[in-house]
Amino acid sequence: MPNYRRSRVPGGSYFFTVVTHGRRPYFESESARLALFAALREIRHSHPFRIDAWVLLPDHIHTIWTLPANDSDFSQRWARIKRITSNSCRQLVDRESMSSQQIANGENGFWQRRFWEHQIRDEADFAAHTDYIHRNPVKHGLVERPMDWPYSSFQRYLAKRVYPADWATAAPNGSVSFGE
Repeated sequence: MPNYRRSRVPGGSYFFTVVTHGRRPYFESESARLALFAALREIRHSHPFRIDAWVLLPDHIHTIWTLPANDSDFSQRWARIKRITSNSCRQLVDRESMSSQQIANGENGFWQRRFWEHQIRDEADFAAHTDYIHRNPVKHGLVERPMDWPYSSFQRYLAKRVYPADWATAAPNGSVSFGE
């Protein structure tokens, strides 16, 4: 098994991608979305962090977090969030699709085992990852405009005038416009 090395910087900002097991669209279910939001609230209360940007799609989440100045343990936060969400969503998981190894390891089949993280290096990197997050529902063909996707921080950025309302709008020919 590979030995993954993760960047650990107290007070750092990180971009994460966390995916459901087998890319199943569990987050089409309101109960799964509510379970994830409740898990995030619970962990943010016990282990604070700031959510700078986020988008929740049917089978994955992208987010940027900033940790407290004296803390670099995002892995424990994700482990707890995933556990709480998984326990709340057991009824959604098709255990027939799980391997005997997954069952023997105590997995419940809601999330992929790992997550992907990237340490944000500077303001340009932050902006590029924030744009990626907010463009994601358009990229996946879920909406024509980021402002139409309800599970995202795009509206917050729109209110702060970071983006124009037509930013990253899908054109009829499939291309994407990035506004003026």
